[in-house]
Amino acid sequence: MIKETQQIYLSSINKDKFKNIFYVEEIQTPIASMLAIADSDYLYACIFESDSAIKTIEGLLKTYSAKIVFKGNKITQLTNSQLDKYFNKELKSFSIPSKLTGTDFQKQVWQELREIPYGKTISYLEEAKNMDKPTAFRAVANANGKNLFPIIIPCHRVIASNGKLGGYTGGLDKKKYLLNLEKST
Repeated sequence: MIKETQQIYLSSINKDKFKNIFYVEEIQTPIASMLAIADSDYLYACIFESDSAIKTIEGLLKTYSAKIVFKGNKITQLTNSQLDKYFNKELKSFSIPSKLTGTDFQKQVWQELREIPYGKTISYLEEAKNMDKPTAFRAVANANGKNLFPIIIPCHRVIASNGKLGGYTGGLDKKKYLLNLEKST
């Protein structure tokens, strides 16, 4: 749960001058608490709760001139429902209206992640080749690391060329859990 002092700090950003309202809901999953951040139309992030989550939320608030409300809405509830179905092996791809925040290259990388079939893995090099950028595998890996939807946009399905797990924003234990969950279906 976000600490009260962190909530107060985040609530002070753009509190008097804002163009948008972001709703934040804590979602419990079998591997960790996640924070879903949405306005009334789009999900902007669904990230693992951590110290870096506060910086991510702060960045989104500033980028979109938004103030924050610590309660759910229809988009965060849809996110919660679809994550629950995913972890119960009832959902293989997500259909949550999302707004991607990043460079054009990052958005291209994240779109490529959506093409990786449930239960399959590819390497960072394969992902780069699929984008017709075979020498950009390090940049692809860096973009994967900036993914604000680490389960919904399945960066956990990308591994190193040598078969090792590589990295994962939520930690390798979570990546391994997700890959095993998908393989057991």
